[in-house]
Amino acid sequence: QLQASGGGLVQAGDSLRLSCGATTGLFSDYAIGWFRQAPGNQREFVGAIERVGGVTSYADSVKGRFTISRDNAKNTVYLQMNSLKPEDAAVYYCAADYRPAILSPWPGHYDYWGQGTLVTVSS
Repeated sequence: QLQASGGGLVQAGDSLRLSCGATTGLFSDYAIGWFRQAPGNQREFVGAIERVGGVTSYADSVKGRFTISRDNAKNTVYLQMNSLKPEDAAVYYCAADYRPAILSPWPGHYDYWGQGTLVTVSS
């Protein structure tokens, strides 16, 4: 199971760090992706991190502002969000992809999902 946490209400320009924890399974078997979904929008890819080694991939909209890292010893992946904008407001989800060949931006490639955490950014 995955659990996303750390969401909240911030002002534009602020930073926030989300966490994604796993309670079962061998965490290092899974690449972890972050997605977000704003009301009325489709779920969109934010970024992902490979199982080990730290290779990451980001959506253009967050590149340079968001950073994904992981600590497999703690079964946790982090999404550090800096310089937040009102358009970053959404429910953020983490998802696990079992031993993928590449980091995927497609939600359908992910095997397990967390319940989401709400990020609100005021202007």
